Amino acid sequence: MKLPVRLAVLLTVLAATACAPQTSGDSSPKEDAKTGTLRIWLFQEVGNKPKEQVVDAVLADFEKAHEGADVSVEYIPVESRAQRVKAAFNDPESAPDLIEYGNTDTAGYVKDGGLADVTADFDAWSEAKDTDPTARRSVTVDGKIYGAPYFVGVRALYYRTDLFEELGLRPPRSLAELATTARAIRAAEPGLYGLAVGGAYTYGAMPFVWAHGGALATGEDGAYTSALDSAAARKGIEAYTSLFGDDNCPAAKCAGMSGNDTVTAFAAGKAGMAIGGDFSHQAVAAGKVEGAYAVVPLPGVRPGSVAPAFAGGNNLGVLKSTAHRTLAVDLMKRLASKETQGELFDAMGFLPTFTDVRDEAAAKEPFVKPFVDTLAAGTEFVPASPAWAQIDSSMVLPTMFQEIVSGRKDVAAAAGDAARKMDDAFGSAG
Repeated sequence: MKLPVRLAVLLTVLAATACAPQTSGDSSPKEDAKTGTLRIWLFQEVGNKPKEQVVDAVLADFEKAHEGADVSVEYIPVESRAQRVKAAFNDPESAPDLIEYGNTDTAGYVKDGGLADVTADFDAWSEAKDTDPTARRSVTVDGKIYGAPYFVGVRALYYRTDLFEELGLRPPRSLAELATTARAIRAAEPGLYGLAVGGAYTYGAMPFVWAHGGALATGEDGAYTSALDSAAARKGIEAYTSLFGDDNCPAAKCAGMSGNDTVTAFAAGKAGMAIGGDFSHQAVAAGKVEGAYAVVPLPGVRPGSVAPAFAGGNNLGVLKSTAHRTLAVDLMKRLASKETQGELFDAMGFLPTFTDVRDEAAAKEPFVKPFVDTLAAGTEFVPASPAWAQIDSSMVLPTMFQEIVSGRKDVAAAAGDAARKMDDAFGSAG
């Protein structure tokens, strides 16, 4: 989901069934029509208008190049993607031709048989040679390519420069100092969240786990075991959930908040700090805090260190069921091209997946530096298992956080339950 990763890396908060979606019947295309309507699904962003303008220009050029073809685009909420994509895989007749998807979804979507193998198309694309190797891996499963990287998503710490100056605060250099600073802001300004946090913000929470030496899971080659109930992971979970309370971000308001919700609160001037992505930049810059904020890498446990961020981002993929494969591949390349990624960077702050375009972006805009520094410090990713889509869509981690902040369970009990749910999912995906 931002698409974080975002990293686009991005969090799903809709409950889904315990079974991964399965395609029904033969979803292979029956034809490769060169005319007609192509349907695409893209993610709805916080402040979506700039993205729409970039996309509309690409679609206009595409329609000029392909007489008799037109495009219908729908912007769908990131949070409901699991349900929507499952339905599309199960009903090819009503499915879109092209989708934007979070890089954490790749393995699951491939296992479900929903994405078309575009290896030959990608390798023949002249621009593909400049794709960041990590971004290329995000569309690769068992050596085959199932899409085109769309943008890189990584998160860092946004903070209010005017508020920090007024209160005599400095940007926090450790996670302990982050918590102290958040509470100082809340004490001085009771109407604000010190640090906006969300119980449904998995990729804002995971850096706390990773910074304390924890992990989501251990294993390789598709065989994983949850590590959420390790001592190190529990320390990180405790550090994050301790930020929910009347002295920072009240659980009654913040337990259900997603990543978009926390960024929206910050942009509206309702928080002193927030963990947001490079993809959040435009929404923040267009908000009430315009000109009164800055960004630094999220600190780690040791003063001066950087907490490992989720290597997020989003991709574009052609559905196997499309009856317009050639057109869909061409549109995918146009939407993920160097030119379009450069325009999306200018419009939204999305970090390009092409190394040369990213270097140009970093040289052009100073706000990119903390995100590039975060990438350079080292990132983490979710287990490369089809089970992750099930774990994500069934809200295993948000449920754990919410049980803790509500007082229903302590950290050990909630982490243990979440670990068992993860292991069940890993076992069923086996």
